[in-house]
Amino acid sequence: MSGTFIDITLRDGTSLPAYFTHPATGSGPGIVLLHDASGVDDFIRHTADLYAEEGYVVLAPRLPAHEPLPGGVEADNVAAFVERLRALPQHAGKVAVIGFGRGGRLATRIAAQADVDGAACYYPDDLPACLAEIPTIRCPIVFHFAERAAYDPRESEAALAGKPSIERYVYPGCAPGFVDTGNPAYDKPAALMAYSRTLSMLRKVLGPVFDLNQLWEQHCHFEFATRDVESVMTTMVAEPYVNHVPTMTGGVGHDELKRFYTHHFVHSNPADTKLIPVSRTIGSDRVVDEFVFCATHDREIDWLLPGLAPTGKYFEVPMLAVIRFRGDKLYNEHIYWDQASVLVQIGVLDPEGLPVAGRQTAQKLIDETLTSNALMPNWATSEGKPV
Repeated sequence: MSGTFIDITLRDGTSLPAYFTHPATGSGPGIVLLHDASGVDDFIRHTADLYAEEGYVVLAPRLPAHEPLPGGVEADNVAAFVERLRALPQHAGKVAVIGFGRGGRLATRIAAQADVDGAACYYPDDLPACLAEIPTIRCPIVFHFAERAAYDPRESEAALAGKPSIERYVYPGCAPGFVDTGNPAYDKPAALMAYSRTLSMLRKVLGPVFDLNQLWEQHCHFEFATRDVESVMTTMVAEPYVNHVPTMTGGVGHDELKRFYTHHFVHSNPADTKLIPVSRTIGSDRVVDEFVFCATHDREIDWLLPGLAPTGKYFEVPMLAVIRFRGDKLYNEHIYWDQASVLVQIGVLDPEGLPVAGRQTAQKLIDETLTSNALMPNWATSEGKPV
């Protein structure tokens, strides 16, 4: 953990400790992070540190175990969390509040009664109390409901409908605690989706906004143009990972990934390697890049064709890269392609009788007017049939 504990004094004089962390740049917009029944545990501190990596100054107060908060959960008291954050010298700009369980309920109240610019509520422990705050909520807010909660999250549908500043998501099969890695209810895919949705709201409302397109372009330049591993690693977080899905090559963590880049990727790409961009979608925390990878198999390409001796064959294959960022650094890459198409093109897979194609897959990606359904024997049987 990179943060420290400081004291917060509420307006009624009560003092509470709070975990405090900030971005490496030193300052940024603020987040008040409110825990559930587990307190300021490893999950909350880790979450605070993640948001600091994203560019935020984070304050996570240790709420008292008893209910209600000293002096009651009143606007004057809960607003003290926001006031203390705004008073920190590292804070610059706007403030949001994020809460889980009990903290989710409090986040909703703060959004309704205090001066904040955005909020996120994860599986609140008291749905009626949250819904009662809806008419007075003053800022954009994201609700993340667990389908398997003590209440039916569908009860929130009518109350939240027709309010453009309110986003509502229900996570099928999930129970409260699904974003907490230390909770038996942890569900990684749902947790990642929820995190990205919250971050999207934060970026729109609070900033900071990073030029992910330029960051990705720079990373690729170091990989394929200058082939400079040291510079590649400077574009990434301290512990990144890369997964080339079809061949399961890449690395997890700085040392393994640097080894992979140095000995099995950056210098093992053919001399004529070329990327033809097809489309690029840029989100709040990721880039989705669609392109055609072109090269001649003039050397053993460990990451793409591991263990196969050079065939001298030229190939083109559509690829899809999903690149996730934390702040202004790459966190991970998931790269996908049709391995069968590559194997056909280099002559080690006979396509006869198989629903696979060679270079045609890349050609049709660029020119959609090329023949469709050529691999589908039953296509002819529907000729002339009503549709």
